Amino acid sequence: MPMHYYEKAQTEFKPQLLVGNNVFLGDIFSSEKMDAEKPISCGLYRLEQGEPLVYTYTYHEMKIIIEGEFHISDETGKSVIGKPGDVFHFEKGATITFTTPNYGLAFYTGQRTEGAA
Repeated sequence: MPMHYYEKAQTEFKPQLLVGNNVFLGDIFSSEKMDAEKPISCGLYRLEQGEPLVYTYTYHEMKIIIEGEFHISDETGKSVIGKPGDVFHFEKGATITFTTPNYGLAFYTGQRTEGAA
């Protein structure tokens, strides 16, 4: 099948709790069954106010902020406030800290297998 369609994924897909009580992440689709050598997985990431998430990437990932706000910093001290429409690329090996004053919702795609975040 050349095309896969997930109608209303942003409003109807509920990412699962990943860490603590404020970090939610869920893969919507992964290409690993079609390309096991270079899989790509995508889904939604939601962070609510509370504990920061410090994450070291073992793969390349891109995120686009679709709702709310993320405060994002890396191990070099670079810090950005991400808002809807902003796109981020996180390189493999980067350690990134995510916080939010309220909540943030992002769509991501990463060069990894399903569930490997």
